[in-house]
Amino acid sequence: MSEENPSIISHVSVGTNDFTKAAAFYDAVLSAIGVKRVLEFEDAVAYGKVFPEFWVQAPIDGKKASIGNGTHFAFMVGSRDLVHAFYDAALKAGAKDDGKPGPRPHYGAPYYGCFARDPDGHKIEAVFWDETQAG
Repeated sequence: MSEENPSIISHVSVGTNDFTKAAAFYDAVLSAIGVKRVLEFEDAVAYGKVFPEFWVQAPIDGKKASIGNGTHFAFMVGSRDLVHAFYDAALKAGAKDDGKPGPRPHYGAPYYGCFARDPDGHKIEAVFWDETQAG
C-alpha cells in the first residue's frame, strides 16, 4: 500500500508573458529546493518532486497574463537553510525581494519564510514549518 499524498491541492498554475524567461527562472529557483520539471509542453512546464504540482504557462486563452492581488504561491521546504537557498536563487534569477528570510511570528511560532516577486510579478514564498517551535 502506498502512502497517501498529504497535499490538498492537485496543482496551481501561473501565467507568464515570457515563457522562456519564466521557465528559466523557475528551473533555477525550484532546483534550489529539490523540485524539478516533471512535464513539458510547447508553452507550459510543470514542476514537482513526483507529480506536476506547479505549472508555468502562457495563458490558454491567448490573452496577456496578469497577477492576482492577494494571490501568492508558497513552497514548503524542509529547513531554514532551504528557505534561504530559495530566496538567494530567486534574487539571483531576477526576482525582486518582497520579504527577506526570517521568522513570521504573526503566522505562528513555527513559521519561517521568505517572499519574492518573480519576473512576471507573481508573489512566491518558501516556508519551513519548524515543529520544534510548536506550542
